[in-house]
Amino acid sequence: MSETPVDPDEVRHVADLARIDLDEEEVDRFAVQFADILSYFDALDDVPEVEAEADLVNVMRPDEVREGLSQEEALRNAPETEDGYFKGPSVS
Repeated sequence: MSETPVDPDEVRHVADLARIDLDEEEVDRFAVQFADILSYFDALDDVPEVEAEADLVNVMRPDEVREGLSQEEALRNAPETEDGYFKGPSVS
């Protein structure tokens, strides 16, 4: 499917940006794979445009006020607490 050629130098450049070391065999293999991916994008040009806008429907439920956890219940499974609060690691 690889109709769009990809220059191995482009593959090396992308690999360099991603800080990935590729040997020459991998560069050649990725060039073919990138060309395949780009040809899939070319296929999107053949997809017809849709003129109608989609009907949007709100799928969110309404907010409901409910009873929450007590402080004691909220802290029950915390690995560490201090003075009624969650205790986390020190950040410097």
